Amino acid sequence: MAISFTLNGKSQSVDVSPDMPLLWVLRDTLNMTGTKFGCGMALCGACTVHINGEATRSCITPISSVAGKKVTTIEGLSADGSHPVQQAWMEEDVPQCGYCQSGQIMSAVALLSKKPNPTDADIDDAMSGNICRCGTYQRIRKAIHPWQLFPL
Repeated sequence: MAISFTLNGKSQSVDVSPDMPLLWVLRDTLNMTGTKFGCGMALCGACTVHINGEATRSCITPISSVAGKKVTTIEGLSADGSHPVQQAWMEEDVPQCGYCQSGQIMSAVALLSKKPNPTDADIDDAMSGNICRCGTYQRIRKAIHPWQLFPL
């Protein structure tokens, strides 16, 4: 049975096992490799995507649960990396190894869509599920602050 959903603004239909994790559908079936595998247990945040605007760990989300919903991956933020959060990430030199960055950015975008003027505590809370092995947390926080994204 095919499962239909919207991926980055385009209709998709996949014929896979309904319990297959969304992460593997994205990466292996649809060749959307920006979303990364980290731990497979929703503990690191590398696999974060948006489902109907909510930051969600795709490694534990069965594809059947996204039927009829809107899924956005890092590729869906902008075709050329011009999304304000992506730009702030580059301006602040956030990535070192870069592996966790798509998940970090997706969590940051979800936070800012709900709370456009987050405090440090808001940022720390929203980003606490995303692990950066390189430890660039201070640069991540700085890149998320609204004055960085939309300077006066």
